[in-house]
Amino acid sequence: MAAARQFGMDVSTENANDAWPKWKIGLAVGAPVAVVLGGLWYARRRRRNQAKKNKDENKSRTEAPKPKATNAENVPKDSEKALSPSEQAQAEKNKGNKYFKGGKYDQAINCYTSAIKICPETDKESLSTFYHNRAAAYEKLKNTKMVIEDCSEALRLNPKYLKALTRRATACEQSGDLTQALEDVTAVCILEGFQNPQSLMTADRVLKSLGQTKAKEAFKKRKPTMPSKHFIRTYLNSFLNDPAINQSKDLVSQQNDHSDDSSAYQKALQKLAAEEFEGIVDLCSKEISQNGDKATEARLLRGTIYFLCNQQTEAMEDLNQVLAAEMLDKRVKVNALIKRGSLYIQQEKNTAGLDDFATAIRMDPDNVDIYHHRGHHNIQMDRIDDAIRDLENAISKCTTFAPSHVQKSFADHKKAASQLVGLNLPLPQAVLQSYKNCVDMFPDYGDARALYAQALGDAGKFEEADREFQKAIELEPDNATALVHRGLLQLQWKQNMKEATAIINKAIELDPKCEYAYEVLGTLEVQKGPGSMERAIELFQKAISLSRTESEMAHLFSLSDAAKAQLNVAKKLGINLPSLGAMS
Repeated sequence: MAAARQFGMDVSTENANDAWPKWKIGLAVGAPVAVVLGGLWYARRRRRNQAKKNKDENKSRTEAPKPKATNAENVPKDSEKALSPSEQAQAEKNKGNKYFKGGKYDQAINCYTSAIKICPETDKESLSTFYHNRAAAYEKLKNTKMVIEDCSEALRLNPKYLKALTRRATACEQSGDLTQALEDVTAVCILEGFQNPQSLMTADRVLKSLGQTKAKEAFKKRKPTMPSKHFIRTYLNSFLNDPAINQSKDLVSQQNDHSDDSSAYQKALQKLAAEEFEGIVDLCSKEISQNGDKATEARLLRGTIYFLCNQQTEAMEDLNQVLAAEMLDKRVKVNALIKRGSLYIQQEKNTAGLDDFATAIRMDPDNVDIYHHRGHHNIQMDRIDDAIRDLENAISKCTTFAPSHVQKSFADHKKAASQLVGLNLPLPQAVLQSYKNCVDMFPDYGDARALYAQALGDAGKFEEADREFQKAIELEPDNATALVHRGLLQLQWKQNMKEATAIINKAIELDPKCEYAYEVLGTLEVQKGPGSMERAIELFQKAISLSRTESEMAHLFSLSDAAKAQLNVAKKLGINLPSLGAMS
């Protein structure tokens, strides 16, 4: 939709010359949450010189130690009285292990239970092993409740028992207790030094599920919010054939001084031209209630404002009524189809949304707006080749429409970046040249310069990137998102946390509704260490309240939950997660 949000997309590739490793700013640009939250901790940990000592210490604290070998199970029963309780318990455990390997899980459980009863309470390490082994047997019998109970007992006795943490995380995920599952898998990731890909994948899966669950409920209860003028302006400027926008421009050019004689819809158009968006809905409602000549157009404009304010139900109702109207002007109907299609896709009803775009093309195949907006949504859906075709079509329909050129360059950038993942190769010069061409063709278009600046930063051309960001901000002084990205550039370029934070705080002062600024600032607070974690969570919550889509909200909940889990686990396990130190 709006280019302001496009700046938040991750089109970066790993570059050996980057002064600020990507994992340190990854949360801000879409890297897996578990990887990023663990990256700093692992980077500091791996620099320790006592690697072998750490390995031995880690093993001793995360695994229940293997008991000393005993032949107790082979000792005749008449001599069992000579065995200590611990030895008897080990013998029962060994029997249980044999039953377990043979698939006789009920018998194994009986043996592990016997071992637990016999074992002295002071032998916590052995007890933790017995409880965990019994949990493994219950897992085979799909008794999730008992798996959780026994793993919990094992962890009470040995809080850093990796196998028990892993098994309880799996059981909690299966039972729907995603919060506990997240804490457990976070502990596993920390204790493993964030080196186990399987654990990281589990953490991201749980985070995603938890975020989606929370977002589904929270999104229904969100309060309508009028976005910033820059956001609305950027969205409206992404249309070349929007009836209301073009009519508002005509009103301005006519310099109509007879405002008292204007209809409610005309007054709404005047407010649209003046960027006085707050009063538009009431004026459109008045036109509709009076059944004025422009009632249908008023409903389309009202639906547009509802859409921008996240009032999806109201927006859908208005757009449906517009499309149901008879004798409707083609441009009005196509515009309504584009917006309803966009709304469907925002609701993750992709098939219905794409059907609306297809209907619009059949109705008006030369309308640039259809291809431009479908191209944007194809980028969001990672259908990059389809997006490129759509945007090429849009450019062919109108070679002077700047947004389509910039979107096309962005799609090319994203495609190139995806092909470079893991190759440690520089961004192709063709990508930079594509953005440069946009800047040359449209020197006063701020979005072109802002995205060009982002690409320059990815290519390691930091000074040039900073100059382009500054030019973009000069062209659009209220573009808070460009400021956020300039702040991130300071991290990548100068490793200057203080300057980056100051710039992003300026973005929030400029636009208190800039959700992306709160998200990035929260990410930087996470990087500072546990002392800043509470502040990070506050910032993520603020971003959640401003999020525009359920998927955005789910991502933000994941960030917040990851920060909470890391903080809780660090406290429980007594682990001091480091801050950036000199970086701050």
